[in-house]
Amino acid sequence: MGSGVSFAPSEQERQNTMNIHEYQAKQILAKYGVPILAGGVAYTADEARAVAGRLPGPVWVVKSQIHAGGRGKGHFLEEAAGDKGGVRVVRSLDEVQQNAFQMLGNTLVTHQSGPEGKEVKRVYIEDGCDIKRELYLSLLVDRATSTVTVMASTEGGMDIEDVAAKTPEKITFQAIDPATGISGFHCRKVAFSLGLEGKQVGAFTKLLSSLYTCFIATDCSVLEINPLVVTGDGQVIPLDCKMTFDSNALYRHPEILEFRDEAEEDPMELEASRHDLNYVKLEGNIGCMVNGAGLAMATMDIIKLKGGAPANFLDVGGGATRERVTAAFKIILSDPNVEGILVNIFGGIMRCNVIAEGVIAAAREVSLNVPLVVRLEGTNVELGKQIMADSGLPIISADNLADAAEKVVKAVKEAS
Repeated sequence: MGSGVSFAPSEQERQNTMNIHEYQAKQILAKYGVPILAGGVAYTADEARAVAGRLPGPVWVVKSQIHAGGRGKGHFLEEAAGDKGGVRVVRSLDEVQQNAFQMLGNTLVTHQSGPEGKEVKRVYIEDGCDIKRELYLSLLVDRATSTVTVMASTEGGMDIEDVAAKTPEKITFQAIDPATGISGFHCRKVAFSLGLEGKQVGAFTKLLSSLYTCFIATDCSVLEINPLVVTGDGQVIPLDCKMTFDSNALYRHPEILEFRDEAEEDPMELEASRHDLNYVKLEGNIGCMVNGAGLAMATMDIIKLKGGAPANFLDVGGGATRERVTAAFKIILSDPNVEGILVNIFGGIMRCNVIAEGVIAAAREVSLNVPLVVRLEGTNVELGKQIMADSGLPIISADNLADAAEKVVKAVKEAS
């Protein structure tokens, strides 16, 4: 496609972002002058009916609110909810109430939620509209060009990854230098690529300008509107919206931080964040504890190279305390898929003896019952190795990273 834009965030980027619900994103957009359909959130079926009763109607949309895309094409685990998906168009207050009742407390499975799905704890009731066309629009940080890039497509309502794979020519990219900001030229160029005409171009220009202002002002990482609809009377309106924020900048936005829904987050990732640990759960069976994101990536790569599969990305950082290391170890062991652990530490700011003390404390507290391989190098390395040797625990020492990876993969296979 030639833009260098990556659709999927890296593991390091994913752990440094915060997602919010659709209705919350639309509240933010409205503050920046983006046209939004009338709607309201509800936590019970009765509340849903009441919200719909305050909207013009006579058509409403009942939307499940979870942190996953593809809600309309998803399915609920409970048969009572039928096969209508997590987004439903209804034409009476009774239907609003009935569909909200079916969704709330039920588990919605989408292509992004994983097979376990996510429980629906709130629904968004939105006024219907006359849809003439469905488009795709997003803004994201392009790592290759260091710009904010606008992506647009005439194929709204579809997964952009599918469009990119099958018909990449239907995607338009427009890079915007943050030093100069967005201009009318940028907006019109994107509008024309979408086949907009007449007053639609002016409406789109105003909308995209507002979206860009919002993106920059809120330290957004991804702002995706799918679909963006053109109505029968020529309005251009976001029908759905996803916003992801840079967690490192949330201290500047306490009002956005209040939107955090901890129930939507992985319990182990949430626990890690409480100890200032960087943790992402993966699919394998070998837990990895390292200090530094680069070392974490290298460790996971070499585990794969030696025939294993990492169970997580866990970075304790450069200044971790014994207590933080102990917490990290417990989080790794709380994953039932973990059949072995590799601790790979390069002691610069982080001292190897602190790591050793934390590992030993945690191993004793949780009754370690899986193979543990430790590779230490750097500050106080000999002291760290001595502490582990004197612990009496069955810790397997490694001389280097390749040796450590080979030993943990072998130990896991022998133990299974």
